[in-house]
Amino acid sequence: MSTQNIVLITGASSGFGALTARAIARSGDVVYAGMRETNGRNAPAVQAAADWATEHRADLRAIELDVNDVASVETAVRQILAEHGRIDVLVHNAGHMVVGPAEAFTPEQLAELYDVNVLSTQRVNRAVLPGMRERGEGLVVWVGSSSTRGGTPPYLAPYFAAKAGMDALAVSYAAELARWGVETSIIVPGSFTRGTNHFAHSGRPADADVEAAYETRYAGLMEQVATKLAALAPADADASMVSDEIARVVALPRGERPFRVHIDPADDGSEAVSSVADRVRGEFLTRVGLDDLLTITR
Repeated sequence: MSTQNIVLITGASSGFGALTARAIARSGDVVYAGMRETNGRNAPAVQAAADWATEHRADLRAIELDVNDVASVETAVRQILAEHGRIDVLVHNAGHMVVGPAEAFTPEQLAELYDVNVLSTQRVNRAVLPGMRERGEGLVVWVGSSSTRGGTPPYLAPYFAAKAGMDALAVSYAAELARWGVETSIIVPGSFTRGTNHFAHSGRPADADVEAAYETRYAGLMEQVATKLAALAPADADASMVSDEIARVVALPRGERPFRVHIDPADDGSEAVSSVADRVRGEFLTRVGLDDLLTITR
């Protein structure tokens, strides 16, 4: 890669995405902060990004990008390629959370959540990866969740299931991109209750009757979970820990990026389980003669 990366981040209007866009741009890379409704509800986020870029003399640009719309994704990628000829780093950050008893969500709601958290990555990959494969280099960063393998409190089942699906997709992609010279890094944040909008913007079940029925046995459970999660985290735990780590990984030399990194101040056990799962993956690929897929082909 050149010394200056061209970076595309999805879901960068707030939370981890906005913080990551600034952290990477601060290092001197060109960063496109993907967000939808740039002329509507996210217009303030667009202005905030522009103001920050001016103040810090950084190259941070908001770009219209709705990860649920193929045309929007392709338009954004074409614009970046027209301006720079390549995308060096793709950060899959877009996602959405819902809270409530699993039974109270309709199948359509689960499908919508899966669309945002999983299928969206496929839309963006199909637009960005051809260029990376053609050049024989690139980095795909997946922002996952410790819930995939760590402690999983109830009332977050649809979100946890979607993040687990994204993690599985990322693991398979890592092997399939290795011979093309395209690296994979899976970033695994724990529960950060400060600095993100996950809980504030979370969705609710559509079936109010079922939700009310569960409330007779699980009254106040979500508030209890949120309070306990906040208490588990050290006082200095902040979402910027995640964005700083992503920026560090992006800045590492080609071939030296870690496959998986955990940022989990509350330590819900995800790192311990993932270390076993990733070791087993490596051992199995070696047993079947595919150990070259564990590292990129230069």
